[in-house]
Amino acid sequence: MRQADIDAVSAIENRAYVFPWTPGIFRDCLRAGHQCWVLEAGSTLLGYGVLSAAAGEAHILNICIAPEYQGRGHGRRLLRRLVDLARWHQANQVFLEVRPSNPRAIQLYRDEGFNEIGQRPNYYPAEKGREDAIVMAMELLPPES
Repeated sequence: MRQADIDAVSAIENRAYVFPWTPGIFRDCLRAGHQCWVLEAGSTLLGYGVLSAAAGEAHILNICIAPEYQGRGHGRRLLRRLVDLARWHQANQVFLEVRPSNPRAIQLYRDEGFNEIGQRPNYYPAEKGREDAIVMAMELLPPES
């Protein structure tokens, strides 16, 4: 992801979420040096992901596929790329939060090896107040010699 992608990324974010990240949050992620990636097909931006990695851990901060391209395996491909980046950064674990109201994402994460390890009460803004987050984690095995 580059600064020039932020408008297109924000447009997807606004279509996908009722409570989207602002363009400023994406700019801050780039400035902070997080791994910010876009998934493209030709000149079409399909989705994006943001990974923070430090001190042996990685955290998927945001992963999103444009609503019109969901259900085609793009999210799985992007998730696998973020996990590969976590390995490259020598993380031992990858964490993420997901809304309980997002069963498709929860199933994808389970299918890819994430396990529920806890909850964060009142984590997300929601139409009727706040929604808890399910915290999921994946242990990363060290590469074989």
